[in-house]
Amino acid sequence: MDGNGRWAAAKGLPRLEGHRRGAERLIETIDSCIDLGVNTLTVFAFSAENWKRPPEEVSGLFKLGEWILRAHLARLERRNVRLRVIGELAALPEFVRKPLEEVIESSRNNTAFNLVVALNYGARQEIVSAAKAIAADAATGKISADDVSWSVLESHLQTAGMPDPDLIIRTSGEFRLSNFLLLQSAYAEIVFASVFWPDFTKDQLQLALAEYSKRERRYGMTHEQVQTTQP
Repeated sequence: MDGNGRWAAAKGLPRLEGHRRGAERLIETIDSCIDLGVNTLTVFAFSAENWKRPPEEVSGLFKLGEWILRAHLARLERRNVRLRVIGELAALPEFVRKPLEEVIESSRNNTAFNLVVALNYGARQEIVSAAKAIAADAATGKISADDVSWSVLESHLQTAGMPDPDLIIRTSGEFRLSNFLLLQSAYAEIVFASVFWPDFTKDQLQLALAEYSKRERRYGMTHEQVQTTQP
């Protein structure tokens, strides 16, 4: 969800106003996804590298996140949304971590839509943690080196049990993944949108989905093989 600060700067507004509008856009996008039949949305809300930003902006982001969560909790509950979080949640300030943990637990049985929020998340950090966990299992004899496979590594990722992304959308005209779901996105289709996140409307989402529908996902096969295996 990139470009909140630049959106605000272009309008002569404080950066945090851009983040506030971006948070509101997220709630609207959840509604749009549900209406369009998308059942899982993973959003990159705060990266492990975002701690480098000015302290007042970091603090403002967490306060904004806590306010958005409380302001829209009833709405998310009505739409039967389940909240999950990936990233190092324990390092977040208690005033935002506690309500997050409460909603994660209270929404556990919701089934209409999965909202996965990446908070204090970095794919490289996730991979290192998974490698350490596997190494610890090997050291205690729970697993041998020959047993390590993709399925074993995947089970140690923070997204274990969740589907890999089919489509990744990067807003604001940037052309990179920025340490987001590097392993999980191995076969994802990627759409780069030129608009800043606060301007990413339902129409923009539909354009991205339309582009996705044109892609042929071959997973290493030829075009002819894909055609013969499709129902």
